[in-house]
Amino acid sequence: MPKIHGIKKMTDNPYVNLYHLQVENRKGKTGNYYVASRAKTPEALELNTKKQSPDGVLIYSLYGEKADRVVLVRQYRYTIDDYIYEFPAGLVEPGENFKEAAVRELREETGLTLTPLVVDEKFEKPYYTTIGMTDESCCTVYGYASGQVTLEGLEDSEELEVVLADRREVDRILREERVAIMCSYMLMHFLHDRDPFAFLKGNENS
Repeated sequence: MPKIHGIKKMTDNPYVNLYHLQVENRKGKTGNYYVASRAKTPEALELNTKKQSPDGVLIYSLYGEKADRVVLVRQYRYTIDDYIYEFPAGLVEPGENFKEAAVRELREETGLTLTPLVVDEKFEKPYYTTIGMTDESCCTVYGYASGQVTLEGLEDSEELEVVLADRREVDRILREERVAIMCSYMLMHFLHDRDPFAFLKGNENS
């Protein structure tokens, strides 16, 4: 089994930091590995605590009287110097329940009110985003959005537009636009399933 012999914090930023790991692979060869993490200290890294808790939350919500539109954001990201389609999302604050975070984030980013669904734990537990580079994990909250879109709650660092996409627009987005991978799979459900939330209701193994 590979081993970690040392950890050094390389940066000191408020939201994400880079850690250098001195590692040894399964054949005994030593090397360097770098991990981006929202942990504030080496001791708080999941590789040390062995405890997983959600860093963030994604919101997959349907909108309209017929629930025939999905709430997306088209957001600028420095990593690609361009816009990408994503679900509304954000960080879970210390001491905050991830569903509370989802309601807050949707309100801040879109002005809409989220009514979360009650679903089996396996659908909303934290899952890892890009495990090869970061220990970040996020929960997904499903629900219905209502109200009127407004961007008054946006932070100065956020540059986005809210998109209430029907199936025709979702089809175009998947074909033509940059889309976050976690969002793309859910959009495929939305596009092809008569009831986009049908997969949340089946529980054949219970």
